[in-house]
Amino acid sequence: MRIDIITVLPELLKSPFKASILKRAIETGLVEVHFHNLRDYTTDNYKSIDDTQFGGGAGMVMMVEPIDKCITALKAERHYDEVIYMTPDGETLKQSIANQLSLQENIIILCGHYKGVDQRVRDHFITREISIGDYVLSGGELGAAVLCDAVIRLIPGVLGNETSALTDSFQDNLLAPPIYTKPRDYKGWKVPELLFGGNFQKIEKWREEQAYLRTKERRPDLLDE
Repeated sequence: MRIDIITVLPELLKSPFKASILKRAIETGLVEVHFHNLRDYTTDNYKSIDDTQFGGGAGMVMMVEPIDKCITALKAERHYDEVIYMTPDGETLKQSIANQLSLQENIIILCGHYKGVDQRVRDHFITREISIGDYVLSGGELGAAVLCDAVIRLIPGVLGNETSALTDSFQDNLLAPPIYTKPRDYKGWKVPELLFGGNFQKIEKWREEQAYLRTKERRPDLLDE
């Protein structure tokens, strides 16, 4: 998979990709992540990529021209399955969306900034708009990092155990069940005896029941879906 991220703050984005799972995925060649500074695509002497709103109003707006030049240049080199705009009013990121995107080959992610982008960008270039929650950040960079992490970890070979991602919360609209490790007894807080019996069929049934009960208690809306 190749991910191209368009941003006005590339330095803010690079750090999350230099550690842990994302770093390993890049180093092993399972994913390519490229950062494109939007200011490199403007002919303005001041490298401006934003201007005031037509009709008045507070806040600056990202201009269509530099975004057009950047996306057009990338599309001239390869086909892209999705051109994603990170915005608070997009569809809320869910596990199912991450699952879908992990199957794609090439993705562009545009990070919003200021008051947002000129509507013509959304009308003519964007294929999908994604939000990481009902709140506003100072820019789309952190949201893009969250989206990339959620997607990249699903690519086969990225995680050490291929089945690990399949048992995460929100797969099958259920939260993950309780998990335990050593010691077996800590300060009198004991691990359920069932987990030591070796009957994996019973253990899996217990985990399914616990996942359902936890979801019913904490996120009943997931069961409605």
